[in-house]
Amino acid sequence: MFRDFSLEFVDQYEIPKEEFQDTVVGGLSAIAYNREQDLFYVLSDDRGKRSPARFYTFKLKVQQSNQQIQIASFKPEKVTILLDENGKQYLTDKIDPEGLALSPRNTIFISSEGNPTKNILPFIAEYEPATGKKLSDLPLPPRYLVNEKSQGIQENLSFEPLTINRTGLPQDPFRVFTATESALRQDQSPSSDPEERVRSRFLHYVVNPVGKPIIVAEHLYLLDSAPVETISNGLTELLALPTEGYFLSLERTYGFTGAGAKIFQVVIGNATDTTKIESLKGNIAQIQPLRKKLLFNLQDLGIYLDNFEGMTIGPRLPDGSQSLLLISDDNFNDEQITQLFLFRLVENK
Repeated sequence: MFRDFSLEFVDQYEIPKEEFQDTVVGGLSAIAYNREQDLFYVLSDDRGKRSPARFYTFKLKVQQSNQQIQIASFKPEKVTILLDENGKQYLTDKIDPEGLALSPRNTIFISSEGNPTKNILPFIAEYEPATGKKLSDLPLPPRYLVNEKSQGIQENLSFEPLTINRTGLPQDPFRVFTATESALRQDQSPSSDPEERVRSRFLHYVVNPVGKPIIVAEHLYLLDSAPVETISNGLTELLALPTEGYFLSLERTYGFTGAGAKIFQVVIGNATDTTKIESLKGNIAQIQPLRKKLLFNLQDLGIYLDNFEGMTIGPRLPDGSQSLLLISDDNFNDEQITQLFLFRLVENK
């Protein structure tokens, strides 16, 4: 069922707080690697309050000395302002960009969490990377939209993860995956049991070269139980692996004792399609969730962890091994930092 993967921590790097091309570099909530150009797209979750909604193009430099691999630098080379379908910059609070993924046709998909209290809808949209202009939207089922029946996304807890399976040719159909960071309002259990796991929904799309994108399936994703002192516990990223049906997921906790993060291997396998299940409250014994297996607990590193939200497969390292990178969101807070963690992803034979 699960692939025999392992992760080895290689190095960490702190991205300095700075201004770049008249924008504040911060709130970095998603990262995606463009292998053809050897560049990274990095999304800021700024809602337009400090600088316009945007993503950056970063360049990574890795060096090897005495068999030790280190991050030499990770620097922005370009900033691209996000534009709506009319070619206009987003007004403040009209977009809450959280997830980013690169498609096989070299477009960028971005997820926005929306803002239920201000009646701003969440969305998942496709953008042209050179200009930042919005090209199209993916359809969202009505159950994700807030209404008077206590359904829909929770504030700041919706479409945080976003990933695309990039196997195949640019003209082929491709698959887009997202999930809610936490449960929908109609899926929240009234139970106060700290051991009860949060019930998120995982959406699976197919985008065709002709015709509209379609939703293929929806599945239940169960978060790990969080420590009692936890303030925030969420699914912050998904990463589609080259083998279809296999993913990495990133779960992040934050509380009075600091932040934590875990990376899991996730398999769709025989997961139940929850498309027609209106509520996931109560007994879910008959529902097969996505299967997952802990791959790496970042707290085992014994070093400071910030608010990790982004994850991507990166370039090959100098020793030929496959890299995996994680990035943290400093929330534009002077007391937090933006961390870049470099791992070696090993598939054991």
